[in-house]
Amino acid sequence: MSTSPEPLGTVQTALDHAFRLLETRPLLAAEQASEILKTVPGHRVALLLLGAARRKSGQTEEALAVLRRLCDADPRWAPAQQELGQTLAAAGQSEAAIEALRRAVALQPESPSACLALADELTAAGHLQEADAAYARYIKAATRDPHLRKAAAELNANRVPEAQALLREHLARHPNDVAALRMLAEAAARLLRYREARVLLERCLALAPGFDAARHNYAMVLNREGRAEQALAQCEQLLAKEAENPSYRSLRAAISANLGNYADAIAGYESVLAQYPQQPKLWMSYGHALRTTGRVAECIDAYQRALSMEPTLGEAWWSLANLKTYRFTEADVRAMRQALSDTRLSNDERLHFEFALGKALEDAAAYEQSFAHYAAGNALRRQAHGYDAEENASFVRRSKQLFTTRFFAERAGCGAQAPDPIFIVGLPRAGSTLIEQILASHPLVEGTMELPELPKIARELAGPKDEHEEGAFLKTVASLERDALQALGERYLTETRVTRKTDAPFFIDKMPNNCFYVGLIQLILPNAVIIDARRHPLACGFSCFKQNFARGQWFTYGLEDVGRYYRDYVEMMAHYDAVLPGKVCRVFYESMISDTEREIRRLLAHCRLPFHADCLRFYENDRAVRTASSEQVRQPIFREAIDQWRHYEPWLGPLKSALGEVLTEYPNVPQFH
Repeated sequence: MSTSPEPLGTVQTALDHAFRLLETRPLLAAEQASEILKTVPGHRVALLLLGAARRKSGQTEEALAVLRRLCDADPRWAPAQQELGQTLAAAGQSEAAIEALRRAVALQPESPSACLALADELTAAGHLQEADAAYARYIKAATRDPHLRKAAAELNANRVPEAQALLREHLARHPNDVAALRMLAEAAARLLRYREARVLLERCLALAPGFDAARHNYAMVLNREGRAEQALAQCEQLLAKEAENPSYRSLRAAISANLGNYADAIAGYESVLAQYPQQPKLWMSYGHALRTTGRVAECIDAYQRALSMEPTLGEAWWSLANLKTYRFTEADVRAMRQALSDTRLSNDERLHFEFALGKALEDAAAYEQSFAHYAAGNALRRQAHGYDAEENASFVRRSKQLFTTRFFAERAGCGAQAPDPIFIVGLPRAGSTLIEQILASHPLVEGTMELPELPKIARELAGPKDEHEEGAFLKTVASLERDALQALGERYLTETRVTRKTDAPFFIDKMPNNCFYVGLIQLILPNAVIIDARRHPLACGFSCFKQNFARGQWFTYGLEDVGRYYRDYVEMMAHYDAVLPGKVCRVFYESMISDTEREIRRLLAHCRLPFHADCLRFYENDRAVRTASSEQVRQPIFREAIDQWRHYEPWLGPLKSALGEVLTEYPNVPQFH
């Protein structure tokens, strides 16, 4: 009796099982393939599987014997040529591997895995120009990769952790997959982990310099990281290839705004909008640039143009609210309420509507409803961005232990000696923009913006997040030698120079969170002036709570967290008053409002500046102002904000409790231990 051939379905089942074993148990996969070949001699898929399994098991010569026989028998089968190329690469036969992989790509040019394998081997062999072209072919083909398609679907649905898990698993097997690297960088950027995104994109562009989509992402990440000059260089590379690309032109406008070149930014947005007027988000960005330069009526028109095209664009509604002087109509309030009732509205859009409605109802004196909307917006923000108040308190405790009178005395004379910077520190919404506007009205002082350079230096000193950042930062600072302190001070001066547009000898950096880096400032810029802008804890705390900050101020999304942060800040500044007496000039918002000229004279004296009458007419200064108070500081002293918090006092219990004695003793400072 003759034996009947194995049924086709059984062979396919065995092959499927063997392929599943290939990644984790290649020796067992090889055994399975051998068994299939006993039943169906010469089965080409089983031979391919056997060759791949032997390669993965380290049996390179045995794998080559199988694969050469297979390729001789069927020289036009692309998968066999690809596996032969990968096995030759494993055997160290680079040029032969490249030839086999070139054949695989020529036979099946739309195969993502073949294109990627060729690109990887060309990179390893130093054929970078051809590798770049191979990566470009891979990028075009990558949409067919089922693993990347699934990750892309997760990203499109904003399920970032799921997308990250898929991409990391894929990159563990294919570390040079530039499409996956770019997608993982996008996921990191969505979580505001810009440093991680930047590193991934630098790896991506090192492998594939011609990957323009990755370069576009890279320029955006650099811009968001505060590296605007570097971002501009990347953007110019893109524009050199596609001068009329609207995305690149819009990005250049955004970068120009971050460099303080607002005329260029406005012209750039206008140029793109003239050709592509149906772009609501671009109208919104244009509005932001107009607002910064004081063109408020045009700014409002730009925001309203955006909303006429996309009524559910929550950020445009919030942008109107954030003007502070804008008043919503009853129709506006109805439109915002209707938008919030739509269950399809994303949380990101929803939170903007909540904050905007809070402002509209505050203006209408409906304070209880207003507070409910502010609280709802903050709750949504808090879901997306957690904050650990204890980590901040720990940073203060450890800073006090390090930055002692003796510590600073031992480092006297260190750092860059230039007196150029004037730092205005404190909490947001504490009157820092008013102080900046007053000082920037002096002919010897230039106002810039909230500069990111000092926090960037601090992050780099902290290193990767694999240990508590505050511990790493302070440990590094303690170990810095004189040369390093000098270099950091010079670096700060160099990196901030791009934001200086005049020849004024002094400039302002009003990043409020620098209050926790006064010690670092003293070490690297000992002759810099430091001003502490302070405002009543409930007025300042609630103003932070109702402000929808674009990014970075994560402590503002809970009243208790705001109170603890304010308390930590007061404790930190009290410590610096003790160990660096006279270094910091404290300006109370209430005093500036009640006795403006006296406070201005005191402020100028601390800055070693002669009195100048223009500082009393600060509201006539037409400089660009890039903060939430931009409209208010273009008016004479804005008194209305002093007691606004009292309308909300019934709901401020958590803020009061967290503040404790800092509140009851204000403006005095309690004893800290």
